[in-house]
Amino acid sequence: MPDGILLRAAALALSLFAAVTTTGSDASAQSASKSLRIVAFGDSLVAGYGLRPAEAFPAQLQATLRAKGYDVTVTNAGVSGDTSAMGLARVRRAVPAGTDLTIVEFGANDIFRGVSPSTTERNLDAILSHVGTVSKATVLAGMVAPPNLGNDAARAHAPIYRRSADRHSAALYPFFLKGVAGQRSLNLGDGIHPNAAGVKRIVDRILPTVVSELRRLEDQRSAAD
Repeated sequence: MPDGILLRAAALALSLFAAVTTTGSDASAQSASKSLRIVAFGDSLVAGYGLRPAEAFPAQLQATLRAKGYDVTVTNAGVSGDTSAMGLARVRRAVPAGTDLTIVEFGANDIFRGVSPSTTERNLDAILSHVGTVSKATVLAGMVAPPNLGNDAARAHAPIYRRSADRHSAALYPFFLKGVAGQRSLNLGDGIHPNAAGVKRIVDRILPTVVSELRRLEDQRSAAD
């Protein structure tokens, strides 16, 4: 076969390969762009204190959502020991622009350290204000003062999450530890932090709230297409 024909054949083959590769890359990029990005932002209850990474709340939530067919990535932005003030100090690093859904969970350490409910509420407001500028949707997970702190503490903390959620149009999950707090079989030896089974129950309980927000985001995407 003459050299000219060989060169033209080689050029054609390279062009076809490039076209296929580009198409594949475009498809991958398009698929990746549709993946929903969730940030779980909170304290040790999110971070997974005393647990393996796969047992922590973000990992279990991601696995559960994927099993239900949702293309999601859940980032663990929990830091053990964080108060709402500490969360506020790092919220700009923890929740980046382009986040689809942010789950905000703070307050337990405020309660144990005697931080006033009004201070916690101000910090939550500031956190939610930033999150609202970078995240398409927000779930605020509330906290309840334990009975041993007395009724006054419980009454003082009870309304701050509803007020904050309403002010910032966030979905409210009233008590992050619902069904887990006080259950010995669902907590570590300290009686405070959930074990892997406890985290599973948290995920199961909060799931309808999270799924409702994801469906709303999907509806918005469909309307925009």
